Amino acid sequence: MSNYTDGFVIPVPKDKIEEYRTCAELAGKVWCEHGALEYRESIGEDMKAENMVSFPQLAGAKEDEVVVFAWITYKSREHRDEVNAKVMADPRLADMMDSENQPFDCTRMAYGGFQTLVKY
Repeated sequence: MSNYTDGFVIPVPKDKIEEYRTCAELAGKVWCEHGALEYRESIGEDMKAENMVSFPQLAGAKEDEVVVFAWITYKSREHRDEVNAKVMADPRLADMMDSENQPFDCTRMAYGGFQTLVKY
């Protein structure tokens, strides 16, 4: 069975990157403790894309924002559902799950679950 990945694209205000990093570090720890195989959060650095849609365009990022590209890998979609149920019930993330306490506008976050097509 192939892995399953949740993917995220998030525009984050540049002046809130350290606050975001703190949240991401806690989230990564919690997801992995509950069984995620891998948790990654990457900040946009080379965002020029000639003749293509860039991530800042895709995310609708403003001049004062940077794009975060993140993913969490699981054994399967079923495993993802089991892990996420545990994560959502984890009290360490309660404050962070409140949209008022997040260092970004969660309504602008793009999210999707992906079945692995190719893996080397």
